[in-house]
Amino acid sequence: MQARQISASELLEHTLARIESLDCAINAVVVHDFERARIAARAADAALARGEQRALLGIPITLKEPFNVAGLPTTFGFSEFRDFVPTEDALVVSRLKQAGAVIIGKTNIPIGLREFQSYNEIYGTTNNPWDITRTPGGSSGGCAAALASGFGPLSIGSDIGGSIRVPAHFCGVFGHKPTLGLVPLRGYGLPPARPVPGQGDLAVVGPMTRYASDLAVSLDIIAGPDEAREGVGYRLALRPPRHTELVNFRVLVVDTHPLMPTNTAVRTAIGRMADHLSSVGVKVARSSALLPNLVDSARIFMKLLDAARSSRLSSEAFVEAQRKVGTLSANDHSLQAERMRGTAVSHREWLAINAARQQLQQGWQELFQEFDVVVYPSAAVPAFLHEHSDPIETRHTDIDSKLYPYLDSFFVWADPATTCGLPATAVPIDKSPEGLPIGVQIIGGYLEDRTTIEFAALFEREFGGFIAPNV
Repeated sequence: MQARQISASELLEHTLARIESLDCAINAVVVHDFERARIAARAADAALARGEQRALLGIPITLKEPFNVAGLPTTFGFSEFRDFVPTEDALVVSRLKQAGAVIIGKTNIPIGLREFQSYNEIYGTTNNPWDITRTPGGSSGGCAAALASGFGPLSIGSDIGGSIRVPAHFCGVFGHKPTLGLVPLRGYGLPPARPVPGQGDLAVVGPMTRYASDLAVSLDIIAGPDEAREGVGYRLALRPPRHTELVNFRVLVVDTHPLMPTNTAVRTAIGRMADHLSSVGVKVARSSALLPNLVDSARIFMKLLDAARSSRLSSEAFVEAQRKVGTLSANDHSLQAERMRGTAVSHREWLAINAARQQLQQGWQELFQEFDVVVYPSAAVPAFLHEHSDPIETRHTDIDSKLYPYLDSFFVWADPATTCGLPATAVPIDKSPEGLPIGVQIIGGYLEDRTTIEFAALFEREFGGFIAPNV
């Protein structure tokens, strides 16, 4: 566009035509704002003609459904919110518009963001563009599917339990879970104006793209304190990346977990990644005594997640949770059993859990004195076949022909970065024997978002990144 080879309006029409042609099979962009997008694209063309330069001027983008956009519905997938239409943009949306972005619509989610798939009664099921019989992941599954399908180069998602990282892995795109608190959440909440559980404690919002460099551009736009709140007292000043050459990075590679394995395809892909890094001179370690206890961390994460969820539990839901506890064996020590036993958390309990979290954070801080980044699985398996059976607690994940509790098989990978508020950049690295994308997350030190994104960009440049599916 800067070179006048294409106008913002032409780019938009190309993108909309692609959505109208292909999204009937994918069902990623479920809320359309095409006419206002055309107006915004014409305004961007006029601004470009005047010589204006803004980071996203004229670029068509999508947003996860829960972000408030004035004039568009925000439902979180709940039928009772079907008619709720906010009158004010979320702060992140305002910042994107100020940067010149052209918002074309909102992408699909699981109901209440509670799932690792993306389906609900209002908008139906989103399919993975690599294989429409499989899920694109959740809860930012619509974002990842839209990106992989070519429905714009940028989408904004959210993450509390891997909701950016899992869909990026399933669809072969990039995603960034920012450091906790880096991106303000005003205007991202349950209708009419209730906060999402975990805000300020676990939940974050962040960009998803097809290229690592676009993560850096978009994060610079949406990050920083809320001008109406914290912004009156401080400003953001992220440190630059630790290194700008791949060979200088010190990398710890982790490919399994004491509570949950990864399947052969994921382990093999991570092994190949480690070999690639070693082949160009990167210092790679496969273990470290400094790695915090992953079992303790996973259990702390589940308790924090319970605390976050307890704020929206109805009395009926609590009674149902207690009923389920009665069906559990006293010897069942799985994370799923722990989750079902301890749904609500008192403030006193939360303080004790948070003290344990602070010890974990100290452990990660010490580890990042010896290593620059940690390569960690985003999920135990590549994208799986759609599975919508209820209740969700009865589902399982097949990992090399052995069944594991469904939710546990994803939460253990989300845990370290979420529990300790660390940045994590999802990177596509390989394909499974079935041709499905495989990715990892690059975890970095607190507020070292530029380091994880830079590592992702350098790896992409050396070994390849996004590959378009045949849609």
